[in-house]
Amino acid sequence: MIRVLIADDQALFREGLRKVLEANGFEVVGEAADGEEAVRLASESAPDVVLMDLRMPVLDGVGATRRIAQLPRAPRVLALTTFDDDASVFDALRAGALGYLLKDTQSVRLVEAVELATRGHAWLQPSVAAKVVNEFARSPPAPGKRDVAADLGLSEREVAVVRALGAGASNKEIAVALRIAEGTVKNHVTNIFAKLKVHDRTQAALRARELGLM
Repeated sequence: MIRVLIADDQALFREGLRKVLEANGFEVVGEAADGEEAVRLASESAPDVVLMDLRMPVLDGVGATRRIAQLPRAPRVLALTTFDDDASVFDALRAGALGYLLKDTQSVRLVEAVELATRGHAWLQPSVAAKVVNEFARSPPAPGKRDVAADLGLSEREVAVVRALGAGASNKEIAVALRIAEGTVKNHVTNIFAKLKVHDRTQAALRARELGLM
């Protein structure tokens, strides 16, 4: 059974979210009304996934996400908020959130996101995914980092896959574009995760942008 921690300062929303999660077979191991409490409960109750609101008292969701990501056995964090402005999106992802959902998302999508998170897969609201791709598209590569791929042991093909990830391409789309088998793409993605020290496609894309690989 997947264990979930809810972090939101609105009691009524937490109650409704608990009902949705439990109706779909998840175990809600705790509820936090602020970021500090979320960090404490994440450490004590060892959830698989934390659903994290971003605007909370005491410690906001970004700060809480950053601290939770540093726990010895860190759970996956999914941002669940009403805000989809650029600052909120990129602050949450850089802090370590694996996914980003808006509170008006359908319950079936929420359930899917939680299940994917337990397997280390990201889930982004479509409008948020568009922001991520657009950010990569308009930002020039960082200067002075042309040799970073070699330093990380990335092959030319792996760099091409990283860039495709940053553009939001699926494994199938990458396979078609590079004229290789989809299984080969999956192997490249696994190697890229290891070399960039990340756990999902979103983090790989952000890390590649930071390193100037895009």
